[in-house]
Order: sequence, then structure tokens, then C-alpha cells
Amino acid sequence: MTELLLPLAALPFPQIDPVIVQIGPLAIHWYGLGYVIGILFAWWYSRRLISNDRLWAGGSAPMTHEDIDDFLLWAAAGVVLGGRIGYILFYDLARYIERPAEILAVWQGGMSFHGGLAGVTIAMILFARRRGFSPWSLFDVIAASAPVGFGLVRVTNFINSELWGRPTDVPWAFVFPNGGPEPRHPSQLYEALLEGLALFIVLRLLTHSGFKLKQPGFVAGAMVAWYGAARIFVEFFREPDAHIGYLAGGWLTTGMVLSLPMVLLGVWAMLRAKRAAEATR
Repeated sequence: MTELLLPLAALPFPQIDPVIVQIGPLAIHWYGLGYVIGILFAWWYSRRLISNDRLWAGGSAPMTHEDIDDFLLWAAAGVVLGGRIGYILFYDLARYIERPAEILAVWQGGMSFHGGLAGVTIAMILFARRRGFSPWSLFDVIAASAPVGFGLVRVTNFINSELWGRPTDVPWAFVFPNGGPEPRHPSQLYEALLEGLALFIVLRLLTHSGFKLKQPGFVAGAMVAWYGAARIFVEFFREPDAHIGYLAGGWLTTGMVLSLPMVLLGVWAMLRAKRAAEATR
């Protein structure tokens, strides 16, 4: 087995500079660009969803284009603040207590999906209440629009040579520049496919073929459950952060622990949406 894990068995890692362009102290990173494109796509796609009256119960969406436009800033703040705070609390609290100045260095990486999800969920609840409509439909619209951003950010994790996988002898393994001499699973790309492309297709089918936007909360539940299950699956191939390691048994990781409640919550949301729709018939 050791011979199979030699670097010669791996694919060459693409030499892509994490910095797209730098002008003086200003640097544009692929990582940051992934977030920006993901948020802008979600804004555009959300507007498309609420424009399609046939997707909604009663023939129209409960929110307007102006609501989506105004929520864009709320969403960005929820994703960035929640993602950063979540990473600090869940993954590397000791480091940031020791070096608090690095808390603001978001361009260096260090964002938690679970924290970002919590942050944007709080933003959606507050925004919907302020505008006077139920947050469930806003959950659905944002959930259906988000997977493209998920996928793009995972691709940038690959470009940055971070969050790589465990050693393996599969023919598509890579030797990451900072991952030691062993070929490793490109777990970032697994996540990009499962949490990005595949999830977007599933949610698109639910909204446009299953008409699940007519059951407020179902699409959001499906997104959360799928993401949680996909993340648990990929964690079996992903190397845990060195400063955290495995929580138990040489296989249980922090990502698994944080994702299991997502699966349960997502299933509950789908069942709740289905029961609510049946009760109104």
C-alpha cells in the first residue's frame, strides 16, 4: 500500500495563484471572488424565482423584487459575519484569542459554512419580520439560489490548497503543495460537486417540476438536509484540521457533528411544510 501512495501516482496539482491580481496593498483573491459571485448569482436567481408566478401558491410570490434587492446587503453581512464567527468558535478559538488581530483577516480563509448558515438564517428572520411576511418562503428562495456559491467557494478552497483530503491511492488523487508527500483525495472538489452542482439540480427540480415553493419551507429543508448528508459523506475523505483532529474513534470529525443536526432539521422542515400544505387543502 505504501508504494501506491508515492507522489508519482498522483495528478499534478495545478499551479494557480490564489491572488488573481494585486495592485499595491490591494489584492483580489479567488476565495473572495467566489463569495462575491455566489452572492450576486443568488440575488439574480432569487429575482427569477419570484418572477415566475406559476411556481407559487396563489399565483404570486409573497415578496417583491425590491425585497430581494434590499435583502442582498443583509445576506452578505449574515454570510460573512456568521461564517467568520462560526469558524472562530467551532474550529480555532485558541488561535484567535492569542492573535485577535487576525480575526478580521477574512481574505486568508477561515470561514465556517455552519456559521454562515446560522448568520444568514438570522438575517432572513429579521428581514422577513421587518417586511411583514413569513420567513419560510424567503428561506426557500435563498436556499434554491445558494448552491452555486457553495460550489464556487469549494473550488477556491482547492485552488488555495486548503481543506484537502486524506491520503489515498485513487487515480485522481493530488499531491497538495502544503499537504505532505502523499497523494490525497481532492475533497474540496467532491464538496463542489455534491454541495454545488448536484444540490442545485435537485433544488431546481423541486422548484420547477415539483412546485415545492407552494409548500413554504420544503425547499429550504431539502437544501439543509442534502448539504448535511453530503458534508457527512465527504468528511470520510477529508483530512480534519490538524489542531482539531478526530473527535472519537479515528473517524468522527467536527464537520460530522455540526452536520447531523442539519439533516434532522432539514427533514423536520420538509415534513412540517408537507403537513401545513395538506392542512390548507
